[in-house]
Amino acid sequence: MSMAKRPAARATAAARKKRLTPRGERRGPNPLEATLSPEDPSIAEVADRVRQAGGVVAGAYRDPLGAGALALAILPVASIAPTPFQRELSPTHARRLAERIEQSGAFLDPIIAVADPQGARFWTPNGRHRLAAANLLGLRSMVALVSADRHLAFRILALNTEKAHNLRDRSLEVIRMARALSRERRGAKESDYAAEFESPALLTLGILYEENRRFSGGAYLPMLRKLDRFAAIGLGVSLRNREGQAARIADIDRRVGTIVERLKARGFRSPYLRAYVVARVNPVRWTREKPGSDKPPMALGEALTRMGRSVRDFDVDSVKSSDLAVLAAVAPSEVD
Repeated sequence: MSMAKRPAARATAAARKKRLTPRGERRGPNPLEATLSPEDPSIAEVADRVRQAGGVVAGAYRDPLGAGALALAILPVASIAPTPFQRELSPTHARRLAERIEQSGAFLDPIIAVADPQGARFWTPNGRHRLAAANLLGLRSMVALVSADRHLAFRILALNTEKAHNLRDRSLEVIRMARALSRERRGAKESDYAAEFESPALLTLGILYEENRRFSGGAYLPMLRKLDRFAAIGLGVSLRNREGQAARIADIDRRVGTIVERLKARGFRSPYLRAYVVARVNPVRWTREKPGSDKPPMALGEALTRMGRSVRDFDVDSVKSSDLAVLAAVAPSEVD
């Protein structure tokens, strides 16, 4: 292929990647099959719960993908609470959302709700800021899609795009979810919830963020992605193991902080100082994972032992400004 044709070929390949090709075979119920009566037995329990909370079932239907029964309900705002493992509320975002809703003159977006297993109220796994906005606006009621599957609350993290999660948000939500599941489903394995937790690194980082909201998780994420794996043991036991690993990382990070201060004393001023030091002591920084293999290149415990030694022996005088310039050029967009 000539040099002139290569850019055109690359452009064609890029266009193919961007093209959205619909699935050939359609699935799920058709519109007539999706229709349900509010009195249908499949939503009887949900309908009773809605009425007990002072709400009304306005309609019902089958989900277009899984065909599960859903109730379209109008619920009292006072009967709804966010799931206890959700990220913190952003007051700024809630106020801005309330202002925009007020300006539009309509509250159009239903929240998703499931029965609170601890009481008579409802949990919303993805509507915390809309719920806060409804309270700021003084609303009496909200429209909700109510599912009889209360475990949906543990599977919805990936769909929550109302306000983009950063690494800390995702990690805290995942560790809270894990703690809730460990209490509710004793004996369940951590590996059973790989889809819900998204990444094992988020569990470990979540424990670190619980202790220190300003923890620089982004600096340790590359190492954890290579080494951290879901454990095929009970969730409660696994979380205790992770707490031990997190304590070791926190200790390493405290010593990294001392190195960063020494670098600052030498005149270095860069937002990537901590990431640079952690990358230097990361024992798998240059290790490539084998394609198709889920086996980590090194046990996490061994890696933390090596990191501890490397931090202890770190030579501050060996750091050059050019090293930091290279790191800044290739640093990930998500820095804590």
